[in-house]
Amino acid sequence: MINTHEVLNQPPPRDGVDEYSTNVPLVEAVARWGRSDVPALADIGRHVGSAGFQRDADRANTNPPVLHTHDKWGNRVDEVEYDDAYHRIMAAAIGAGAHTSAWADPGRGANVERAAAFFLFAQVEPGHACPVSMTHAAVPTLELAASGLRDEWMPRLLSRAYEPALADRVGPRAARPASRSDADRLDTLAALTARPAKASALVGMAMTEKQGGSDVRANTTRAEPTGVDDAWGREFRLTGHKWFCSAPMSDAFLVLAQAPGGLSCFFVPRVLPDGTRNVFRIQRLKDKLGNRSNASSEIELDDTAAWLVGDEGRGVATIVQMVTRTRLDCVIGSAAGMRQSVAEAVWHVRHRSAFGALLVDQPAMTAVVADLALESEAATLTAMRVARSYDDDAAAAASSASSSSSSDVPEQGFRRLATAVAKYWICKRGPGHAYEALECLGGNGYTEGFPLARRYREQPLLAIWEGSGNVIALDVLRVLAREPEAFEAFFDVVGEAAGEHAAFDLALAEARSVVGEVAADVSSGAAAARARELTERLALVLQASLLVQHAPAPVADAFVRTRLEGDSGLLYGTLPPGVDTAAILARA
Repeated sequence: MINTHEVLNQPPPRDGVDEYSTNVPLVEAVARWGRSDVPALADIGRHVGSAGFQRDADRANTNPPVLHTHDKWGNRVDEVEYDDAYHRIMAAAIGAGAHTSAWADPGRGANVERAAAFFLFAQVEPGHACPVSMTHAAVPTLELAASGLRDEWMPRLLSRAYEPALADRVGPRAARPASRSDADRLDTLAALTARPAKASALVGMAMTEKQGGSDVRANTTRAEPTGVDDAWGREFRLTGHKWFCSAPMSDAFLVLAQAPGGLSCFFVPRVLPDGTRNVFRIQRLKDKLGNRSNASSEIELDDTAAWLVGDEGRGVATIVQMVTRTRLDCVIGSAAGMRQSVAEAVWHVRHRSAFGALLVDQPAMTAVVADLALESEAATLTAMRVARSYDDDAAAAASSASSSSSSDVPEQGFRRLATAVAKYWICKRGPGHAYEALECLGGNGYTEGFPLARRYREQPLLAIWEGSGNVIALDVLRVLAREPEAFEAFFDVVGEAAGEHAAFDLALAEARSVVGEVAADVSSGAAAARARELTERLALVLQASLLVQHAPAPVADAFVRTRLEGDSGLLYGTLPPGVDTAAILARA
């Protein structure tokens, strides 16, 4: 009897893989710029590569968050329910320090190792990375808060415990029952303050409004001072809406609102010091193209208690400390997505046969997956190098300013420009890269259950989050106009590869020339029209420089020939003759 359901010529499940140790470019980058904490990262690699973690990633996305605005008695609760799989993923990521380990254990290499941990978790399940990233990025902004607020909340951000429920209370501050409730609640408040405070916290942010989008200075949310100045700082009441608020289950948020002195940054806890819930109305969850495991919401604030962070009227300057680091995490997340795409595509073509040979041995397919691997390696190297440039902050936190080396200053200039450049380019390359990798799997790639359909929906978001393409390109122009020393630092780093490859030297000279042309009239419309061209050139010479310096010759040569010389077509897989695809794929 013929068995019509015998499964033949299908790749085996890709699980039980150490996603760290098998990622050669990532391992090399950590060894070069990190502290080479290989055992810890290998443990993470094995965990995220396990069948159990992959099942949880599937479940967290197929059972998305559910909003509960009210309890069964009609009380407003504004809570988001997540699948248990999501909580297991969060617990693993927080427990591994993928959020704030660079702040808790600062020093050279700290941000690289934290970036590698974040990369590994985001490679398999990207949605949970949003609150992990925001909590990491909130630390430098929270440092600008009043000492009482900072001292109470900072240990919770640095904790590796994961406690998903909102707290009954937030800490040891004395309650102020007379201003919150009547005398009948005094006994309840006393009982609340007798309970242990929640030991950990996640922090999100809410900036965007319907009418403004990226133009946060058009925000209409109002902040009225109460006249109270306590241990947490100056207290305000916020009233308004936010069109996008990601991870609304977080314990607190950094929010922009219009105070009497101008647009300002505020700290908004979900639970107030006396144990009562702050007014934080989650109106609905966004029905998104991807990023299904992560809740994104619209919220309303109505006389909501908030505390000023930084100076009144300096809200953008205050919260940019957070935004800069979430932009870097968009780069890391996009690079992680490229790695997932390459790993799945290469696994498939190494196990699938067609027309009498393995797909990987057929020249047309070999060229495609090698080109995808080339893009992935360039993105990984760039993400880790830019992460390294943030280690000066961690080092400064661990030592006095007088001990900082003079080399830290150029590194800070480099990161100011390189973060924006990498955010623009790598995040924009992500969707096309995911599509081409998906096609390598044929119909399976387009099928739910295989991870690349989910990845294809995920990658565009990372180009939108924290500033879409034009916003980032115009930020590069802003750096050129206001911080030209950042360009000098950038070219100092990129120029370290000069003299190694003639085509790179030519591209570097051309990039410098375009910078000069745009700088001559940087505030004009003509300069704005060239913002994308300028940013793309800078991104490509940055990636090429890093590959020329640190990657094997076949990888660097292929990148320079295809991305700088233009010695290829417009789509992946149109590699010129002589490219050593076998050497490139050996690293994939």
